[in-house]
Amino acid sequence: MIRKNIKKILVPMDGSKNSMRGLDEAIYLARQCHATITGLYVIPIYPRNFSDSIIPFQLHLTKSAKKFMESVKTICAQKGIVFKSKIVLGSPTIEIDEISKNNEFDIIVIGSRGQSGLKEVFLGSVAKAIVHKSKIPVLVVK
Repeated sequence: MIRKNIKKILVPMDGSKNSMRGLDEAIYLARQCHATITGLYVIPIYPRNFSDSIIPFQLHLTKSAKKFMESVKTICAQKGIVFKSKIVLGSPTIEIDEISKNNEFDIIVIGSRGQSGLKEVFLGSVAKAIVHKSKIPVLVVK
């Protein structure tokens, strides 16, 4: 049964097939509930003393994230869904949790890592952490 009071959906994304599966489910849910989707792309922060070459790498990641989020916005628009993108630097688990709380989302739809064999029974580390920390419903898509 789909909750009709779902109006804001948060979809953490990283450009992987798993995050795209999460997006597909979020699009389905958004169409049923007339909700909007916010895609969240978290770029990891590396310690300052790690290397001076990290800054150009983070700039490259930011540029790639923007390009990816534009393509996702196009996909959502083609399906009649309003999509907002948010790109932040930080720890994925912390940022997803904080943004979900501060922006009053109704649900988080997150893709888990798609492993085969014994690892298949385990969620990805970020998805697992979000399931345990979140105060709002979390839909994990395998």
